[in-house]
Amino acid sequence: MKLPFSRRAGFILAGVALVAAFVWVVVRSGPLAPVRVTVTHVARADLAPMLFGIGVVEARRSYLVGPTTAGRVRQVAVDVGDAVRAGQLLAEMDPVDLDQRLASTVAAAARAKNAVDTAAAQLADSIARREVAAANARRYDDLGQKGFVSSSVTEGKSQELKSAEAQFSGAEAALAGARQDLARLNAERDGAQQQRANLRLLAPADGVVTARDAEPGSTVVAGQAVLRLVAADSLWIKLRLDQNRSAGLQVGLPAEIVLRSRPNQVLAGKVARIEMLSDSVTEERIAQVSFDVSPKDVSVGEMSEITLRLPGVKQALALPNAALRLRGGKTGVWVHAADTLSFVAVRAGTSGADGAVQILDGLKEGDAVIVHSERDLVEDSRIKVVSAIAEK
Repeated sequence: MKLPFSRRAGFILAGVALVAAFVWVVVRSGPLAPVRVTVTHVARADLAPMLFGIGVVEARRSYLVGPTTAGRVRQVAVDVGDAVRAGQLLAEMDPVDLDQRLASTVAAAARAKNAVDTAAAQLADSIARREVAAANARRYDDLGQKGFVSSSVTEGKSQELKSAEAQFSGAEAALAGARQDLARLNAERDGAQQQRANLRLLAPADGVVTARDAEPGSTVVAGQAVLRLVAADSLWIKLRLDQNRSAGLQVGLPAEIVLRSRPNQVLAGKVARIEMLSDSVTEERIAQVSFDVSPKDVSVGEMSEITLRLPGVKQALALPNAALRLRGGKTGVWVHAADTLSFVAVRAGTSGADGAVQILDGLKEGDAVIVHSERDLVEDSRIKVVSAIAEK
């Protein structure tokens, strides 16, 4: 049974309309549709570059206070958080028998001093005896030459002089030996006194106690810390910056510091030192940032966010950094001119705080550059310029 002509025409028109609608959808919103893009123009602008990194509060000067010899802790006079002054007693080690040995060396040194005095008196006596023997020997030698005394008497006086000179030499040597003994015993006494003094652990500088690693009665070895101190006025921040974005880092750059405990307060500082060694694992450069005014109640180890302001660049050719693409190992941008697309390699410079990047080479002022696109572009891509790309 044949359909009426009117019905056949209606079906044909409906099919044509369906195909046309399908083609329209494919061309307008399917894979054949033009790629929607946003475009900006290269223009001159003032750039305010900056560096951003995370830091940790540290103490520039910290001290480990402990004994120079192994021993047992006798007392600990301070606790964590106490502020101490230079020279203040922090802890003391048990002297065991050191006090008795010190008293023994003091007594021995005093005895050696008496021995020196005795030897000096004996030397003075030998000097007097030698002078008397010398005078007698000269007188009897003169009398012997005149024939008033025999030669045996003259020889006897000469022998007395030699004996007196030998006694003088012996007394002189005895005095030198006594003085050497006194010097040795004085050194032993001073060493014992120094050892006794080292048992008193004193604060090397003004600071705050941050750790108490040993308690009374515990035994520590030489060099082991009993207490840990930090100088409260020497706090700074150990800053870590991505090596790829650390260009321009230098000593003296002003810094804006936001501590984790004070998120709404910006503290002023500056870069005090740049470390020669970087972290090869995390690929970060390390710098130390000091506070212009040391804040109160800051804890060592607190995290912080640091912004470094670099010298600005005036009237530089600039683009949003979102326009940069990496293609074929080269950094460049898509330039839209006369309804054609072309990828142009560029050389980028300083980046501003607002996301703009300086273009050193490859573009000129006024060039139309694609910032965002729905899909990756190629030279023959059809595009549609829109003000913004919204989510479908």
